[in-house]
Amino acid sequence: MNDIPQDKPKKLGWLNVAVDYGPLIVFFFTYRYFSPDNPEPVGEIAAVIRGTLAFMAASLVALAISKWHLGKVSPMLWFSTALIIGFGGLTVFFGNPDFVQIKPTLLYTIFGIALLVGYRMGRPLLKILLEAAFEGLDDAGWMKLSRNWGIFFLALAALNEGLRFYLSFGDWLAAKIWVFLPVSFLFTFSQIPMLMRHGLDPERTDEVISDQPPTGE
Repeated sequence: MNDIPQDKPKKLGWLNVAVDYGPLIVFFFTYRYFSPDNPEPVGEIAAVIRGTLAFMAASLVALAISKWHLGKVSPMLWFSTALIIGFGGLTVFFGNPDFVQIKPTLLYTIFGIALLVGYRMGRPLLKILLEAAFEGLDDAGWMKLSRNWGIFFLALAALNEGLRFYLSFGDWLAAKIWVFLPVSFLFTFSQIPMLMRHGLDPERTDEVISDQPPTGE
């Protein structure tokens, strides 16, 4: 008898990471290609708009890949994509990069507050989203993971606002690649010892990285 659920989402490892971070990387390279410092400059605002349009398109592609190849679209990814389309559309319409820069702050703040409120109420919300990936993790582990990610998301929101205030758009976008991504991976790795103490199967630690909450957008 086959006891394995037939509708369990497929796991394709690092494809999850590509879905999360791919649109941001497309945004970065599109903006850089059209930025005033490169061979085909179109002006700062025009470069931002073209990069934003590429970001929006890549986000929709990532959503489709998540559905068709991973078998699911997480609520976080739905929400993140909706914000990208909404704030990206405002950026294009008004020609103002502030909208697309504010989007990560709003995303991180909402996720952080939601996770911490759930933690205070004794309801680890990450368990609803990531339980299939973290098999064996006990309730105490889920509570700690939700608390830690909640605090981390609020720290990312504060960091994004600080960088947005002090850096040019191009430098801010570069920081999303060279600061936010390494910090997010380091934070995720730092959670593995705690997760293993609370029952996570050591053979599934690679999924801690590939199934982390979205932080790349």
